[in-house]
Amino acid sequence: MTEGLGNGALAGIGVVVIGDEILSGRRQDRHLAAVTERLAARGLVVDWAQFLPDREVTIVDLLRRSRADGATVLCFGGIGATPDDLTRGCAANAFGRPLVRHPEAAALIESQFGQAAYPKRILMADLPEGAELVPNPVNRVPGFALERHFFLPGFPEMAHAMLDHILAGPLADLADAGYVEHSLWLVDTPESELVDLMEAFCAAHPALRLFSLPVLSTERRLLELGFKGERREVDRAMTALGAALHERAITVHAQRPE
Repeated sequence: MTEGLGNGALAGIGVVVIGDEILSGRRQDRHLAAVTERLAARGLVVDWAQFLPDREVTIVDLLRRSRADGATVLCFGGIGATPDDLTRGCAANAFGRPLVRHPEAAALIESQFGQAAYPKRILMADLPEGAELVPNPVNRVPGFALERHFFLPGFPEMAHAMLDHILAGPLADLADAGYVEHSLWLVDTPESELVDLMEAFCAAHPALRLFSLPVLSTERRLLELGFKGERREVDRAMTALGAALHERAITVHAQRPE
């Protein structure tokens, strides 16, 4: 993996998952699916996602770029107190702020762990100056936020409860954007026979994104064909697509055939 991540735009809503254990396969990511599911309920979609190693230069590079682009970022992992937890320091570096002891975070950690908060657990209260806390209902050790960047722990049981708080509070302005994905299912119809039809529909509905997803099976060939984008335009395109397939004597199914 290269040190940098290129110069592509990182605006919109992004998900960042940090940890060598994800990239090595020791742990399976559960955060992207959790965010996607919650955004879909609002007609929203994740615009980009990055899975990063525990490498300071890589994390700082991405956070600097997403901050410069004005992105909304949900970042998971690396905010603990062990040597491989780099996210707090990387966020301070990327946002040009010193890492300082947050008094409210320190009080929460002390109330949770007592004297066992010292000497190491208390390090989780060292946050970029001016950071706002994200409450953790599981063990009270908070996450933090900077300029629509939200930093949460890697443990899904904690992070997803904190994610719900963020979406109901600081990101409540992410209103329903009307984004949907609708599709039809075809049986034993090769994609190659529909390329011309797909091209015509892409030209007729340039604001939408077409998807064609074959499913390989030993028994029969399935194809999921549809559009994603603004709700009303998707509805119009899907109605026209159904009619066009009917004209070709192709049977369509609203749900995946059993």
